[in-house]
Amino acid sequence: METIKKQEMNNLLEFTINAHGGMKNFKKYETISARLICDGILWSMVGHPGSVDDIYVTSNINKQATSHQPFLNKDWHTAFTANHVAIVNSNHEIVEELSNPRDSFAGYTTETPWSPLQLAYFTGYAMWTYFNAPFNFADEGYKVKELDPWEENGEVFRRLEVTFPEHVATHSAVQTFYIDKDGLIKRHDYNVDIAGGATAAHYLSDYIEVQGIMIATKRNVYIRQEDNTPLFPEPLLVSIDLREIIVK
Repeated sequence: METIKKQEMNNLLEFTINAHGGMKNFKKYETISARLICDGILWSMVGHPGSVDDIYVTSNINKQATSHQPFLNKDWHTAFTANHVAIVNSNHEIVEELSNPRDSFAGYTTETPWSPLQLAYFTGYAMWTYFNAPFNFADEGYKVKELDPWEENGEVFRRLEVTFPEHVATHSAVQTFYIDKDGLIKRHDYNVDIAGGATAAHYLSDYIEVQGIMIATKRNVYIRQEDNTPLFPEPLLVSIDLREIIVK
């Protein structure tokens, strides 16, 4: 299969990008913001139940940066980049910060509690990954190839394997995206490296169009089993309901 080149785009990636609104349209904007209503057992597992039940997020389109607010305190927000994360108060003063946050997860398993800064790191890179897919896959440093199709619940999906560049913070280096007949991402598989490589099958649904960009407003994440099927319907690791979406 063909890997992505700067001058030549993988045809499945091109089909997917166009279905989500097109690269030219997406690059007109700088940020995507939304209200998040979250649930699932993950937040209790990492020691922060209720921390993201109802929170606002803004991610940058042209660089890897995300902020959540209010974060653990009504006057706090996060400032995430790939190699640094901070909690900042309403006076723009740093409450606490951490450089090279990924290194702090060394030896962690799915049962290891996270610090507030580690939580900010995870939520920061996760939402940036979700908001920017599939458009960022055409950027320099990403490698893309099409895998064999996958049939699930009577529907056949084309599958795009994406290898992320080392400088991008995300779940794992290699992730797989399942594309439906209309070009929309309906499932996203990855391992959560910072949680001992926990496997995930992440489902996307209820797409809406915002400024010409197609955005999934509901996401549910389950354990991915060895045969590539989800452990369904329980446990629900994470659910995300996006509201009040703004692209500008």
